[in-house]
Amino acid sequence: MADKTMTAEEVVSRLASGMTLGIGGWGSRRKPMALVRALLRSGIGDLTVVAYGGPDVGMLAAAGRIRRLVTAFVTLDSVPLEPHYRAARERGGLELTEVDEGMFQCGLRAAAQRLPFLPVRAGIGSDVMRVNPGLRTVTSPYADGETLVAMPALRLDAALVHVHRADRLGNGQCLGPDPYFDDLFCEAADAAYVSCERIVETAELTEAAGPQSLLLKRLAVTGVVEAPMGAHFTSCAPEYGRDEEFQRCYATTPWPQFAARFLGEDEAGYRAAVRGRRTESER
Repeated sequence: MADKTMTAEEVVSRLASGMTLGIGGWGSRRKPMALVRALLRSGIGDLTVVAYGGPDVGMLAAAGRIRRLVTAFVTLDSVPLEPHYRAARERGGLELTEVDEGMFQCGLRAAAQRLPFLPVRAGIGSDVMRVNPGLRTVTSPYADGETLVAMPALRLDAALVHVHRADRLGNGQCLGPDPYFDDLFCEAADAAYVSCERIVETAELTEAAGPQSLLLKRLAVTGVVEAPMGAHFTSCAPEYGRDEEFQRCYATTPWPQFAARFLGEDEAGYRAAVRGRRTESER
């Protein structure tokens, strides 16, 4: 079994402009921000991004890297409207496909199962069908004859997710209260790249937590990146909460200024800039 460890830069070297990229997490929670920052430092763009969006979407939209977004929402949680995403939408900077949260999940599940679509009740009787005229319905072949939405599979060229622990083989562990749908992102993708707070030996994965915490299976994972605080400034409970002060800085700073200060040439520069800002705020 192969050692799948790599750096964030090696992950990005395997991505390309024009790809359909899934990003795990939920809003401003357990986003693979170290991988997103590495992507922003590259020249990759013209992306179709599939995500329950947070600052990952906001940053990529502000930088002009997204051609089309497929999402159920984009939020910073404690800041309801993601300001950089909103600005991109207002200037017409990207195409948008917005669906119900349950429809989104079904699209990932269909892709994970290599099905063309899955039927779902969500969306029926709502404007989701009106604003997405490409969606189709199907009729149950059974006695109920119910009309359902045929949610198309959300197939991904690559997926980026962040978990608490992983081994070198690609098994990933979630120690938080909510796994979100990171397993489906990985299974729906041709290649899945996982950042984690710490890489451990395989046996250690179940020493402190039960086997049900093993969210990601090695067969669905292409590469593993050790990235302590790799979800910052989003939360990675119970390891750390959301950095609310830094998130407010992100939300209120014009994108060119934020990018110039915090998206330097490497991750070490980012961490140094974050520490510098904290020092300034303490004075």
